[in-house]
Amino acid sequence: MEKRRFGAGWVVTFAGLGVNLMLGVLYAWGVISAALIDQLGWSATMTQIPYMVACAVFALSMVPGGRLQDRLGPRPIIMGAAVLAGIGFLMSGLYLTIIGLTLFFGVVFGMGMGMGYAAPTPAAVKWFSPQKRGLISGIVVSGFGLAPLYIAPVTNYLLTTYGLQRTFFILGGVFFTLIMILAQFIKNPPVGYVPAGVDPEAASRKQLLTHQAPEKVDYEWNEVLKTKQFYKLWTMFCFGTFAGLLIIGQLSKIGLEQAGMANAYMLVGIYAIFNCAGRVGCGVISDKFGRMRTLFAMFVLQVAVYVFFPSLNSPLLLIAGVSVVGFTFGGMLTLFPATTVDYFGVKNFGINYGMVITAWGIGGVFGPLLGGIVRDLTGTYALSYVVSGVLSAAGAVMTLFTKAPAAQGVDQVVSSLSSDPEPKTD
Repeated sequence: MEKRRFGAGWVVTFAGLGVNLMLGVLYAWGVISAALIDQLGWSATMTQIPYMVACAVFALSMVPGGRLQDRLGPRPIIMGAAVLAGIGFLMSGLYLTIIGLTLFFGVVFGMGMGMGYAAPTPAAVKWFSPQKRGLISGIVVSGFGLAPLYIAPVTNYLLTTYGLQRTFFILGGVFFTLIMILAQFIKNPPVGYVPAGVDPEAASRKQLLTHQAPEKVDYEWNEVLKTKQFYKLWTMFCFGTFAGLLIIGQLSKIGLEQAGMANAYMLVGIYAIFNCAGRVGCGVISDKFGRMRTLFAMFVLQVAVYVFFPSLNSPLLLIAGVSVVGFTFGGMLTLFPATTVDYFGVKNFGINYGMVITAWGIGGVFGPLLGGIVRDLTGTYALSYVVSGVLSAAGAVMTLFTKAPAAQGVDQVVSSLSSDPEPKTD
């Protein structure tokens, strides 16, 4: 049995956090979109096209990214992501048009995000016991949510000092370099490694004493697609992220138009703080109280805040509302990967979560698009908030009817064994 190496897992965890800190520039799009409107005269709907394409490509590329991570390990995948991120930003700066930004920011950088995001979390959770999956997932993905805290003011400074083109150049060069360095510290545990707190022999003894058949632990991707739990998780994820991504992509304009905030870009940083807190906090809470109970609470909070969001017309009230949305949205980005590994196992976590997070891409397309269209047609975002609240309510209801497939399977096995001490074999 491979010796447990406690420190190595934490190195991987914080290096993964660092990678996501770089890739989280997506959440600062509100600052860039405001510059596109003010400097280039784009409409609100036009500014959301590169962003929503980036969201969709990000989610879709997680599937091949997760599969490659499962087969090749995380390091080469993250290095490839660094190259795509650098090229995407460089070419975006050269072609500041709808087509240019959609292709190079939306598609190329979107692929870099998906590949880079797919690798660190599976690698990190493999170093730790199931009792810490929520915490570790939360720490790694918190980088993506925390990124706007520094990217928003930095991007705002670069935009006002150097303009759009050179801003893209500078950000691309920095992200390429730092992601490439951090990739060298991220790896899967060696074959035979057993995390601290895991006793395989005790689990085997328990199965023998209780006459239970072994639980299904590691699902292949095609087996996952045959479970009802996959489609429930996918739908809930789509509903939850729709609301959060609608807000993220247009924070600066919402702050300026709805609450008259002169420095509305600061909302991006505030959102980031609570987004990060939600990712880590919900991970810890769900490790103790369960994933679905925690997810139910997050959906209910979203419903409550969207009911009142149209009336948040002062800076303080809007900051409070944005903080709640940031916390709940961040929490979901921890709860769904943790639930995926709980339900379907750690071996194929990369591709399995890659399939689940395609729901994030759908939310990323229709959330920002709806926000932009509603704003252009009505002059406000009020109708968008209503849609987000309804979807959040539906997600809350779904959590009440979702539980792990392995637990259901074991219940059926135990029932069969108790009624027939010599079960038939095929």
